[in-house]
Amino acid sequence: MYVLVGYATAHGSTRGVAERLAAGLGRAGLQTDVRPLDVVDDADAYGAFVLGSAVHNQSWLDPAKEFVSDNLELLGPRPVWLFSVGMPGALRGPWKRLGPMEAPVVVRSLPADLSYRDHRLFSGVIRASQLPLGGRIRFRLLGGRYGDFRDWDAIDSWAAEIAGELLRT
Repeated sequence: MYVLVGYATAHGSTRGVAERLAAGLGRAGLQTDVRPLDVVDDADAYGAFVLGSAVHNQSWLDPAKEFVSDNLELLGPRPVWLFSVGMPGALRGPWKRLGPMEAPVVVRSLPADLSYRDHRLFSGVIRASQLPLGGRIRFRLLGGRYGDFRDWDAIDSWAAEIAGELLRT
């Protein structure tokens, strides 16, 4: 089965997650194509989809939202998994509990009739240079810390789950 691992990224962190997911699917024997969602020419060529986006303001980036909206009919009967890359791992103290609460908000921002098997919220990379001055101040006041918070073991585990499900069908 040919699987699209499509993504929208702002600073490259989500691309890294997508590439890692595709590598895990490939190790299981699935053929994958990793590409930005705004350059997918023929979505009909894929039998399954793993789609993700960076999260800004609790929503996917426009190229990812547009891909999903433009291909709802095609995605409907095919297996679809969704992932989001945000900053829950960068939060600490009392704010840390807010991180997991972002996932349902992100999913609600997608079309209501989008059918998918699972959604995961992963932490990404956050650097001071990615935020304007006001954003850096708010981020630090919220207890945020800069760094790479991608959990490669969790990403690999989810890729194995997806592969197992696809290979059973």
